[in-house]
Amino acid sequence: MPDGELHYAPEFLPADIADQHLNDIIAATPWQQSRLHIAGRECLIPRLNAWYGDKATHYGYSGMRLDLNPWTEQLSALKQQVEAATGGVFNSALLNYYRSGSDSVDWHSDDERELGSRPVIAALSIGAMRRFDLRHKTRKDLRYKLELQHGSLLVMAGAMQQHWAHRIAKTKDHSEARISITFRQVVT
Repeated sequence: MPDGELHYAPEFLPADIADQHLNDIIAATPWQQSRLHIAGRECLIPRLNAWYGDKATHYGYSGMRLDLNPWTEQLSALKQQVEAATGGVFNSALLNYYRSGSDSVDWHSDDERELGSRPVIAALSIGAMRRFDLRHKTRKDLRYKLELQHGSLLVMAGAMQQHWAHRIAKTKDHSEARISITFRQVVT
C-alpha cells in the first residue's frame, strides 16, 4: 500500500480452533467498558476491552488508561504463534470484544507514543466477519475495505499508523460476537 504495509492471512487459524478460542476468551477475560471524554462529555465506548502484557507495558488512548492483566496461557500461546508467523516481537495485546454488529470502533490510528514511531500491529480476528475500513489521512481518494474473516490475521506495519486511519463500523448484518486481539510492542 502507499505509505504503509498491510499483510492479510485469511485462514491463519482453522475454524474449529478459532471457535474454541472465541468461547474460552469471552468466558475468561475480565472485560471492561472504557469511558472516553469527547467534547466535554463522558461516553462509554461501544465495545468491551481488556489489556494484557508484560510488566510495565501500560497503555491507554484518548486520555484513559487500561488495567494491565498478566498473560494467560492461551493468550501467550497465541502470541507465540503470531510472532512465529510474522517475525515480530510483541509484549502486549489489546482485546476488543464486539458483542454484536452494534459494537464498533471509529476512525483512528494506533499512533500513541508508547507504541513507537513505526509500530507493528498484528490483529487476530475470531468470531463474526466484520468489515475493516481504511482511509489515507491526506489522500482522500485512497480508501480500502477488507472483510476480516474468522481466524484471520491482519498485520499493519511500516508507516501505516502515520498515514492511515482504520475502523470497524456498526452494521446490522452481523449480530454474532467477534473478538480482535491486537498484539503490540509497547516501548517501556
